[in-house]
Amino acid sequence: MTDPSITVRELGSDDWATWRDLRLAALAEAPHAFHSRLEDWLGAGADEWRARLAAPGRYLVAELDGRPCAQVVAVPPDEDGIADLIALWTAPHARGTGVSDALIDAVLDRAARWGAVRLALHVVVGNERAAALYRRHGFVDLGRVERPDGITEHRMERAVPRASRIRSTTC
Repeated sequence: MTDPSITVRELGSDDWATWRDLRLAALAEAPHAFHSRLEDWLGAGADEWRARLAAPGRYLVAELDGRPCAQVVAVPPDEDGIADLIALWTAPHARGTGVSDALIDAVLDRAARWGAVRLALHVVVGNERAAALYRRHGFVDLGRVERPDGITEHRMERAVPRASRIRSTTC
């Protein structure tokens, strides 16, 4: 058995259908993990998906053996130098293959290129699999945060290595 081939690429507005398919799958499979709701995006047309990909940030997709199977957004740093990792999701068939690791590495690389000093994210309380993944990547739990919609999350952060120390990715 050969190891799977994992690639990470950045999407542009012309890749809206790829982002749409992954995002709808994520919202259907793990509705508790995201701020967006599936019903808010089901009827969205190409223009809305293109606009989403034009929002600030880098929209990244991981492919496993040439098939898109995971997504994440890298958000540029704020005035304090804190970038964000949001909307990470991996299709169930691709979990445990390294695609989530590849996406986190790609976001760290992007944050370093932007000059960020820290990378932050939020994990819904109870999503232990995701929290464990982030801890493996050096994220530390900074405590609980109550969202306006009543959902409680853990804020996690880690330092961003300087760009020259991060291994290159395919994005």
